[in-house]
Amino acid sequence: MKTFTYKSLSRASRLFGIWIFRTAAWWIATGYFLLLPARVKISMNFYKALFPGKGFIFYICCAWKQFHSFTNVFIDRFILHDLDDITYTSEGWEHIENAAEKKTGGIVVMSHMGNWEVAAHLLRRKKINMLLYMGIKQKEQIERAQKESLAKSGLRIIAVMREESSPFDILEGINYLKDGGLVSLTGDRTWRGDQRAIEVSFLGYNALLPESPYVLAMLSGAPLFFFFAFRTGYKQYHFKISPPMYIRAVSRIERKAIFKKTARYYAGILEENLRKYPYEWFHFERFIR
Repeated sequence: MKTFTYKSLSRASRLFGIWIFRTAAWWIATGYFLLLPARVKISMNFYKALFPGKGFIFYICCAWKQFHSFTNVFIDRFILHDLDDITYTSEGWEHIENAAEKKTGGIVVMSHMGNWEVAAHLLRRKKINMLLYMGIKQKEQIERAQKESLAKSGLRIIAVMREESSPFDILEGINYLKDGGLVSLTGDRTWRGDQRAIEVSFLGYNALLPESPYVLAMLSGAPLFFFFAFRTGYKQYHFKISPPMYIRAVSRIERKAIFKKTARYYAGILEENLRKYPYEWFHFERFIR
């Protein structure tokens, strides 16, 4: 969705009601579904792994539901900012609050499941300091507006270009953690071909997970939290936060082993949640191999 389209729909919805946004978003999702067959194929292959043994019609219907479910990300952003009418329940929220109160620091590992933006804004409303690592693409529009919105809310953003990165980026995150802040980044997507990654089993296939969350945890001594924000109904969310996990390693061999073990644990949680919320998977690039 382009920035102009999003702003136009927001203005119209303020005047005439949210139904305008919902109707337009449905048609936009339908257009993308019809005009991006390569993306549809990636989605269908993913659902073949999740629901093996079904037919072509079943898998194309899954992709259709996924594309249209993605529009809720934009609709709920409007509801959150303009109507302030998002409610939520949570499991494990106390883990985040304890880390913030005790200033232990913490790495909040989010994913391309559910709506992490809603979670980030609500965390900030609770006066929790957070730094977010966010990938940035060339020619992006709505994603840039998304980052600007998060920054205005008081969240600190480090935008990482797909083509380049700096060692100072991770150093800034480590310092932020040692000062007792929370650092958030995605755990299910690598941004560059040369990025250090961990191979795990996922839905019976192989998947590559970025190594960076585990490196941050080891270097800073801060705990890891695996965080998911699922849409359970209209204007309703459910947050799931895992208990803190620490990474302690001395030798290189120990380091690789514990990174692998923790990444497998995360992949297991991701797979478990995916079976409960199959159409909230918004990873539209190839994930399993």
